Amino acid sequence: MPNKSMSLRAVARLLVAGAVAATSGAFAQESFKLGVVTYLSGPAAESFGVPAANAAKTLVEQFNKGKAPAPYNRQGFGGLNIEMVLLDENGGATKQVQELRNLYQRENVDAVVGYVGSGDCLAVAPVAEELKKFLVLFDCGTPRIFEDAAYRTVFRTASHATMDNVSLARYLKSRNIKFDSFNLINQDYAWGQDSRADFLAAMSNLFPQAKPGVDLLPKFGAGQYGTELSALGSRPAALTYSSLWGGDLQAFLLQGSARGAFKDTTLALAAADHVMPALLDKVPDGTIFGARGAYGVLSAKSPLNDWFQSTYNSAHNATPVQASYRMAQALMGVKLAVERAMAANGGKKPTPDQIADGLRNSTWQSPGGEIRMALGNGQQAIQGTAIGRTKFDPASKRIVATDIQVFSPECVNPPAGVKSVEWIKSGMAGARCD
Repeated sequence: MPNKSMSLRAVARLLVAGAVAATSGAFAQESFKLGVVTYLSGPAAESFGVPAANAAKTLVEQFNKGKAPAPYNRQGFGGLNIEMVLLDENGGATKQVQELRNLYQRENVDAVVGYVGSGDCLAVAPVAEELKKFLVLFDCGTPRIFEDAAYRTVFRTASHATMDNVSLARYLKSRNIKFDSFNLINQDYAWGQDSRADFLAAMSNLFPQAKPGVDLLPKFGAGQYGTELSALGSRPAALTYSSLWGGDLQAFLLQGSARGAFKDTTLALAAADHVMPALLDKVPDGTIFGARGAYGVLSAKSPLNDWFQSTYNSAHNATPVQASYRMAQALMGVKLAVERAMAANGGKKPTPDQIADGLRNSTWQSPGGEIRMALGNGQQAIQGTAIGRTKFDPASKRIVATDIQVFSPECVNPPAGVKSVEWIKSGMAGARCD
């Protein structure tokens, strides 16, 4: 494994260096070294990790050329050429902790943007803080990162999973979807457990008459779901909820579709947009789904979103999905924070603390809408989101979203200083919904 890891790092650095070499001549000698970590192998790579990596490559290239729209149009990070070191997240939390140390102490990166797995985020956050290094978690879902700890140089530039599950429950309520019971299947680690807890709490609040039935927690990366599909079929419910994602969600939908397991239930999937380009008509029409934000087919039209979708598609011949959007908004937030810190530092490359000061409590526009660092003492983002239903369009051979409902950040995120589950159990006190 060490040799394979080093090979991945070396190849990634060479590819990125080659991509920016033609544009680096206009920069000063000093550069900004940026570590980016996402799944490049394993079951989470195809639908999630690689689209995130592709977004990072695209934005770094556009930033270095000074080709991004304002206010992201200054070359690099404040004139500093961005040198990206891309690493594979596959391998587990222990490996990621060591790789993070290597990024800071051997590669001498100035900042790290990364991590999809909630278990990985929980493991690396305290290490970055211990080293007094700047770290942005671009994804992962568990609310525990900033609800159970306080940090100075660690940030998450996207909403956590409470938003996903509260908006899903609110969607069911606003659309008056009828069911007396619901089944659940979630992965048995931080993301799945926290998502399950939030959804159950929201359902208890909004649908007190509906009772949970089959409640399954297969391991992450299980791949085969025959036993689980049989269990769900033995006690059918009108609604089946899941926060499965990546290769696990792909496998579950493919195997369930082949068995006809979804004919008599409506699927409610918290984070499903990223598997749809590959599955197409294997996703039942009418499936209720989220994208962990107003992303992809659920996103609103805007000049910045049009630019992002067009630029990403031109580079990768694909439509950006939630992982791509989340990586983009993280890099945009970091860029503005670095440039804010440089302006306050006489144009010099900022320290980790200075970058942290530039990002804390900030707000910026992203392709998926406004991002606001409002929780966790200004180090955890909130944002709006959208939920819709699937419809396969055979003419274009793609899934489109119908019956979309947009939720404001204040409607589906807890207020500052309140833990997510406690907020939901309180009746979501103080929520402001349009």
